Amino acid sequence: MGLMDLLGRKVGGEIEPSQVKERQAAGALLIDVREDYEYQAGHAPGAKLVPLGRLSQHLPKLSKDHEVVFICQSGSRSSVATDMARRAGFTRALNAKGGMNAWSRAGLPIKR
Repeated sequence: MGLMDLLGRKVGGEIEPSQVKERQAAGALLIDVREDYEYQAGHAPGAKLVPLGRLSQHLPKLSKDHEVVFICQSGSRSSVATDMARRAGFTRALNAKGGMNAWSRAGLPIKR
């Protein structure tokens, strides 16, 4: 059974952190939805910071034609961000499963 949001809808579209780099190479935008202090402490290379609380104002500035991958610390906030983006018409929105915790465990590079 997949994750459910507060309204009981299935939240899907997760990818492993190891897949994020290849998605970025193919043109996907990686958006880190954590707070500034979390991002500054260490983030995935190429990730753009857009805290979850500001995402709804930022989504209209993005092209719905691009794939967008969301990442946070554990995968919870980025799951919410993925659902927000899908409701806004982004059909290619994905969640980086496990967030930066999984990213770090996978030994992927972290920019500080």
